[in-house]
Amino acid sequence: MGSIPDPGELTELTRPSFDEFQRQTSLMTSCTLLWKELSDHFTSLEQNLQKKSEALRHKIRTLDHETKASLDYLKKREVTIDGSVEIVLDRVEEHKEAALKSLGTDEESFNPDGEVDDGDGMMMVLKAFCLKMDSNGFWKFLITKKKELDTLRSQVPVALAECVDPPRFVLEAMYEVFPVDRRADKSSDKGNDLGWACVVVLESLIPVMVDPLIGKSRLLVTPSVKERAKKIADAWKASLEERDGIENVKTPDVHTFLQHLVTFGIVKNEDLDLYRKLVVGSAWRKQMPKLAISLGLGDKMPEMIKELIGRGQQLDAVHFTYEVGLVDKFPPVPLLKTYLRDAKKAVASTIEHPNNASRAAHLAVRKEQSALRAVIKCIEEYKLEAEFPPENLKKRLEQLEKAKIEKKKPAEVPANKRTRASTCGPMPPAKAGRLTNAYVSSFPAPPTFVRSPSHTQYPAGIPTYPSPPAIYGNRSPPSNSYPYSPEAAHPQYAAAAPIGYPAYGGYGNGFAPAYQQAYYR
Repeated sequence: MGSIPDPGELTELTRPSFDEFQRQTSLMTSCTLLWKELSDHFTSLEQNLQKKSEALRHKIRTLDHETKASLDYLKKREVTIDGSVEIVLDRVEEHKEAALKSLGTDEESFNPDGEVDDGDGMMMVLKAFCLKMDSNGFWKFLITKKKELDTLRSQVPVALAECVDPPRFVLEAMYEVFPVDRRADKSSDKGNDLGWACVVVLESLIPVMVDPLIGKSRLLVTPSVKERAKKIADAWKASLEERDGIENVKTPDVHTFLQHLVTFGIVKNEDLDLYRKLVVGSAWRKQMPKLAISLGLGDKMPEMIKELIGRGQQLDAVHFTYEVGLVDKFPPVPLLKTYLRDAKKAVASTIEHPNNASRAAHLAVRKEQSALRAVIKCIEEYKLEAEFPPENLKKRLEQLEKAKIEKKKPAEVPANKRTRASTCGPMPPAKAGRLTNAYVSSFPAPPTFVRSPSHTQYPAGIPTYPSPPAIYGNRSPPSNSYPYSPEAAHPQYAAAAPIGYPAYGGYGNGFAPAYQQAYYR
């Protein structure tokens, strides 16, 4: 029999080394971590795939819904075409008969040149022009009623509904001034600006062209008239080069052009950049935010608002933010406060203007008043009283108004001075009337052949020779007063102030005499 091995030797042979054990443990740990990392990665991929799949399913459902809605809408448009055309034809026939009937009436019953005292009379005249399709007479009457603008906005749409072809009627009415001014005598119209009338008729045309069955989504305008409107828009854009670019175009012209595009539905995507520049350049117009949305500039509004803020037009930026619902992104109160600070800086720079300080101060007050009124109106319009109380602004406005009124009051004359009834200057002392020589003067009388210097500031009542200056009262002039010299008769010295008495009203420094202060109020 063989010998049995020692148990200790057997243990040494079968037991793994410590390094091998550590290596195997490390390998198992790495495998475990790698497995967990791969498991997390595949779980994340699966979740992302599920999210993308759900998003795709949502888009597909939305697309199917929109497609179905579009098909239903197109089907509705197709079905309603015959009905809309029939309604329009019946309306045209009615208007045609009414127009023929109005032409056959006595001409004396309609006098558009007569006085129109009330809204009913104005409506009657407007309807008469529209029934007869007299676009020229309609335009001439309209431009004389700018003071009744609110009444026109409510009555012109009703009157345009009486036209046989309202879109063509409006284009013909504006032909004289849009897209270019063709008037021979442009000075005949007050202010030479008829953009307001163009905007009124273009805005009033929209409800008239609305389809009676499906609403604003379809405008009732013939293809020929729409093509004519496009040519007018192209002609206006071409005229920009003649006006040396967008910067030199007047805001009323810009407003008319943009409203023309919206009214006739002829907005072009390739011209969006042009529309954006025009809107920003005329952003102070009240209708510009709504026009910007109608022109398809909704996506560009944040950039436009930032541009307005950068240009110092914070007040306009506030109106734009409320129109598109970006109040959270552009809080209005900080913008209004910045606007007031900028206005104060502008006022300070105006006051410091070296030329004509009094006029500069007057302009500064007007600028500050305008800024305060605009901010107060904005606060009230958008209900911002809780965030920006307007009481201090109103107090400051009242102070400016009060100071303005006080400045306009005439200067008070001291009680010991007797004034002439014609306000032509101070009277001589009371005792002077009892003297042998009634003429009292602090200066020697000039010869009859020397004329006094002419001052345009004097009112018509100033006599040929100046009245005694008030600064001396009834005292005699200083002992070294300027004596008369024959040299004064020379033409080059006739209008010059004597050197001997510089205190005489400040003639030498170009300011008005002290005793004439009341005349310059």
